[in-house]
Amino acid sequence: MAANSSAGALAGLRVLELGQLIAGPYCTRLLAEFGAEVVKLEPPNGGDALRGWRKLHQGTSLWWLAQARNKKSIAVDLRVAEGQAIARELAKQADIVVENFRPGTLERWGLGYDSLAAANPGLVMVRLSGFGQTGPYRDRTGFGAVGEAMGGLRYLTGYPDRPPVRVGVSIGDSIAALFGAFGAMVAIEQRHKSGRGQVVDVALYEAIFAMMESLIPEYDRFGFVRERSGSVVAGIAPTNTYTCKDGKHVVIAGNGDSIFKRLMTAVERPDLGADPQLASNAGRVERMAEIDAAIQAWCERYDIDQVLATMEQADVPSGKIYNVADMMDDAQFIARGMIERHMLSDGSSIRLPGIVPKLSATPGDTQWLGPSLGAHTDEVLQAIGFDAQRRDDLRARGVIR
Repeated sequence: MAANSSAGALAGLRVLELGQLIAGPYCTRLLAEFGAEVVKLEPPNGGDALRGWRKLHQGTSLWWLAQARNKKSIAVDLRVAEGQAIARELAKQADIVVENFRPGTLERWGLGYDSLAAANPGLVMVRLSGFGQTGPYRDRTGFGAVGEAMGGLRYLTGYPDRPPVRVGVSIGDSIAALFGAFGAMVAIEQRHKSGRGQVVDVALYEAIFAMMESLIPEYDRFGFVRERSGSVVAGIAPTNTYTCKDGKHVVIAGNGDSIFKRLMTAVERPDLGADPQLASNAGRVERMAEIDAAIQAWCERYDIDQVLATMEQADVPSGKIYNVADMMDDAQFIARGMIERHMLSDGSSIRLPGIVPKLSATPGDTQWLGPSLGAHTDEVLQAIGFDAQRRDDLRARGVIR
């Protein structure tokens, strides 16, 4: 694996990606966006299944263009011994291996951490799975949806009189990926001190569980089970979604004591702002329905632009609920580089999401979009000593593409 020549913050960091779909690939995407060299191993027959998900352009997923940006794709069959040997050779030169197979899969292929670390003691391995590498559930199939359910998110999402609903994106996988990338950087920092790598074990359900705020201590101390609360946050008032005259929706958060007074003046209810019972959050929670009704009645009199202008003038946190069309030409999105435009091989352009977070000295960068299957197979294998004849032989037998 040749080190990336990018000037990104992670330039020189070598990452080997094993796995497919969302959690593992999103973890490595974050590293690739900041200059790490990510070599992605894909099955020769079709590659990562994400290539065929959702909306396609010329047979390739538009999601793929962003998810695999800055990565090198090599097509290797990990189910056969020769493919496993290639992965081991690449792992010898890697700083980080990221995988999201079911626990035990890599061990069956001779690619478990102990085996790889014997040849590369400084190796960090990020392992993303439904339930983690230990415990009685480790062998169960666990997608992000299951992690969201077990971790507590699904139970809290939706309205109390209806069944739980899901967030409209693969949030469980993405949050686990963030923990994976964070864990990888923590482990690399520790390697600077000890010279040795370690395993970063991320369970999808635990990634969600870690976001559950005061859920555990509230239950432990009071036996309190937090329930679904629709568009409000239980125990905090007022913060809700309101419908404007033009049918559009606005989020208004007036739950700070001084903010609440300004909000009540703005919605022409100074009597509520001056009510001593409503001076603190505890009192407002008891009369949440009354407060929300007052805000809603005011919003129904004005279009969303008028509502937002009034809230801004009153210094009350508020915002339109954006759909994707709202984002594309929004001044804030554009000013912060959150909508990138790139050219495709057919000469057309495509807009993709920008990179987060923003670094002042070494910002992330899109060097290229998600590559075609096996686009870098020859380049990567040649760098580790596979000559043309050997590559041709492996390709003829379907081990690589």
